[in-house]
Amino acid sequence: MKKIFSFIVFALFFLAMQSSSQAAIDFNYQVHVQDIGWTGPVYNGGVAGTTGQSLRLEAFVIHMTDDYEGMVEYCAHVQDVGWMDWKETGEVAGTTGRELRLEAVRIKLIGRYARKYDIYYRAHVQDGGWLGWAKNGEPAGTAGAGLRMEALQIQLVPKGKNFNRGGSPFYQRENRRPSYI
Repeated sequence: MKKIFSFIVFALFFLAMQSSSQAAIDFNYQVHVQDIGWTGPVYNGGVAGTTGQSLRLEAFVIHMTDDYEGMVEYCAHVQDVGWMDWKETGEVAGTTGRELRLEAVRIKLIGRYARKYDIYYRAHVQDGGWLGWAKNGEPAGTAGAGLRMEALQIQLVPKGKNFNRGGSPFYQRENRRPSYI
């Protein structure tokens, strides 16, 4: 009986430690979608936006909850605007109310999290589907191709952990569609 009790106590302690370490990296993200508006939050690896509906993303925001500030920075490449200024946790990147498509994004961790984690993210683009995963500030999506982003995925991964990035995360073409289409 004592062995069972000890095992249960150990298991509960282990689970408590796991949940407390995960709580330190609580983040979610939301997107603003054409004709829909702001979507509800999605979490680590969830799909934000739509696929198969031909609706453009117009903006996005990332929320991180922790006792440290400035854990993530991100920026958007917007139709007829280009790359916009970098934003910090909780600020909107892109535009709303202007009917301009989001074409690409860049996301990076800063401070303590940048030393412990890599941030991976990928874009679902018009006529191209899911592109490969970008990492730590690299661009994801397209520029100069006139293609809309339709969905976004973001995932935090501990440094050193293998991660299959898929194909290329970004295409930049001037006045023509990328060759992958």
